[in-house]
Amino acid sequence: MVNVSPKFGVSSVLLLVTMTGAFPEDVIKDNTVAISCPPAAIALERFIANQPPDSRTPVETIEIDASLPKLNKSGRLRAIRRTLPAHHPEYQVLEISGDSTVNHELIVRYLHADQQAAEISNESTAITPANYKFVYEGTVPLPDDIAYAFRIIPHKKRQGLINGVLWIDGATGIAVRLSGYLVKNPSIFLKRINLTRENYFRDGVVETRITHLLIDTRLVGSARLVVVERPAAFEPRPAMP
Repeated sequence: MVNVSPKFGVSSVLLLVTMTGAFPEDVIKDNTVAISCPPAAIALERFIANQPPDSRTPVETIEIDASLPKLNKSGRLRAIRRTLPAHHPEYQVLEISGDSTVNHELIVRYLHADQQAAEISNESTAITPANYKFVYEGTVPLPDDIAYAFRIIPHKKRQGLINGVLWIDGATGIAVRLSGYLVKNPSIFLKRINLTRENYFRDGVVETRITHLLIDTRLVGSARLVVVERPAAFEPRPAMP
């Protein structure tokens, strides 16, 4: 198992990507969406009501590609993440390559942040009416359906919350895409943190999550991470000979 330790401000970035916890009765106190687009209101209600206590499965694969473009350095990790109830996530490293600085200062710090996020109450960062104002922005075409886009605006400037746009699948209420920026930077060494997360699902279950992080630092320019997570049940298998 990989050993991670805190030292770098990037570690707090994980606090902004939680999409869990909800109370259906609090869905929308403002009837604007229900009046202008009832299907959008229904999709939002499903999104909020059907969030599991934890969006992860007990065993997942995780792939991280990280880079510091200004320094022309990059690194990569592939691991198995096991998350047991009431325990920190544990990582079994399958592959690690590339520049050691990137691996230690970006990838390992991200894994540490993942462990820290397990200790944070989902209620404080969940995308729910308790933490956000929802503003309906319209529809987005998908290959097999449509998604409803909502601007999400935090009620408070609190660590772990983002200002951004959420796309919700009309048929399932699953978050298709989340993009935005962290409203409160976790470190004075960071100027801005931008996030884009896309969920790809099958039969109403997320089979792949892809997260793009762009971190604007004061010391080394931009830092980029692409994180691909898959439940073990959806891990691609090699083709038969």
